[in-house]
Amino acid sequence: MNMNRTHNNGELRLENVGQTVELKGWVAKKRNLGALVFIDLRDRYGVTQIIFDESFEERLKEVKNEYILQVKGSVIERSSKNPKMATGDIEVQAKDFQIINTAKLTPMIVADETDALEETRMQYRYLDLRRPMMQENLMTRHKITRSIREYLDNLDFIDIETPYLNRSTPEGARDFLVPSRVHKGEFYALPQSPQLFKQLLMVSGFEKYYQIARCFRDEDLRADRQIEFTQVDVEMSFLSTDRILEIGEGMIAKVMHDVKGIDIELPLRRLTWHEAMEKYGIDKPDTRFGLELVNLNHIVADVDFAVFKNALEAHGHVKGINVVAQAQEFSRKKIDNLTEIAKTYKAKGLAWLKVSEAGVQGPIAKFFTEEQMNTLLTAMNAKENDLLLFVGDPKYEVVCDSLAAIRNYLGKELKLYDPSTFDFLWVVDFPMFEYDDETQRYYAKHHPFTRPKDEDIDKLETDPENCLADAYDIVLNGFELGGGSQRIYEQNLQERAFKALGFTQEQIDSQFGWFVEGLQYGTPPHGGFALGLDRVAMLLCGCDSLRDVIAFPKNTSATCPMSKAPTPVAKAQLDELGIGVNKNESTESK
Repeated sequence: MNMNRTHNNGELRLENVGQTVELKGWVAKKRNLGALVFIDLRDRYGVTQIIFDESFEERLKEVKNEYILQVKGSVIERSSKNPKMATGDIEVQAKDFQIINTAKLTPMIVADETDALEETRMQYRYLDLRRPMMQENLMTRHKITRSIREYLDNLDFIDIETPYLNRSTPEGARDFLVPSRVHKGEFYALPQSPQLFKQLLMVSGFEKYYQIARCFRDEDLRADRQIEFTQVDVEMSFLSTDRILEIGEGMIAKVMHDVKGIDIELPLRRLTWHEAMEKYGIDKPDTRFGLELVNLNHIVADVDFAVFKNALEAHGHVKGINVVAQAQEFSRKKIDNLTEIAKTYKAKGLAWLKVSEAGVQGPIAKFFTEEQMNTLLTAMNAKENDLLLFVGDPKYEVVCDSLAAIRNYLGKELKLYDPSTFDFLWVVDFPMFEYDDETQRYYAKHHPFTRPKDEDIDKLETDPENCLADAYDIVLNGFELGGGSQRIYEQNLQERAFKALGFTQEQIDSQFGWFVEGLQYGTPPHGGFALGLDRVAMLLCGCDSLRDVIAFPKNTSATCPMSKAPTPVAKAQLDELGIGVNKNESTESK
């Protein structure tokens, strides 16, 4: 047979009945019904059922799943239609076929419903990627990038690449280092983002830049984090923050329309960072459900409960959540599980009360007078059968982190939201700095090039704790999709920001001198944002892990089960680079 494919395997319909067609694809399923053999032929477009009569009996004996076939036949109407298949109204009566290639018995079922563990799926990723749902995920990712490019191209943005090999800079995650053969003992660093280069492109006068950029961060992995990832990087000059947010949410709206057929309402609502922390305990809140945090500092100030008293005396905080109408659903064991969640986030425990017809019960009820209890119930809008949860701690972040984690857990556990909804919002006005108790110094909340709010510039040196940044994040269903800021464009202000972070002039010159120098040659006001493409794809595909929308991801140990990377390299390669390796136990075990 010398065949050309006339159609793909997801294309044929009733209007094709009577046509002679030629198809190619993988054997997804083979069913032998005696005189007749049925084969589901699969390619990236779908599946077509092929029917073979008894004349093919001997030739078909050697055909197995995942063999690649070419088939010639006539399209006929199926007597028993399959509404679950796009091609379920027809089948192809085979006239001839040929085996293009054979396949070993696969170590996993190549279908949407597979029995393979994730490690097996990643080891045989080329087989995993044959599964229709995985192909659909990657095609959705492609649709997202296509939509983004169309949107930015129409707004006159220019796609410009920035270097992969640059110098290492502090103030972020750990860098991936690349040794230089020419300059022995010196290293490049892979980019954690194109941040400095995109700002220099604004200095260069391009005004509107974008890039779908590969980025690298040497950090611990989780379901929504990879050490190599892709971000949609956008920068622009001479635009206000409102206009930048308008462009960002317009891009999201186009993606949602093009990819999901959903028209989201614009403008997106905005929450300040302070409002998000007070209401939800987290700066990436899932706002599809309630369970908002209640600040109880003034309400419990006179309550003689040691945990609350100690927290408030240390200028700390007490907050609570009202789990409405759920008290009867929570046994002591379930509440203990919530307590363990709180402890994971360094809370000393979780206090609780149940409101019933008989009154208020719980371990801390005895510490409240009747008047104090009534005041508490009013503040929390508590009614019969409500469960009240409390955390008190000297540290604001402990109270917020622990209650936010409990809130998110309860939202999912109690099914308080429709998982098919998409609830976008902006979180704005972030703190410029955050203080680290261990190192006893301030760090940039976003990065050192973020511009303070104009009214807070004078707080850089005198009141850094209350200095706000002109920064913003876009959030979807409890995930940070990305964020950005207006950038510092004046050399003297950039140096002030560096010094507020504890950099000496020598450190500024050594680590950022090449960048700061560029600010001296007429830098325009500029700002931008970056979106995590992998995370956007994950949420739009309804996946729980980034690994399901990345073709060849790393596992949680930052290794590739398929290629076995990372691996040791030959001593000759190391010698050429002038590198010696200190073989620790983990290296030797490989």
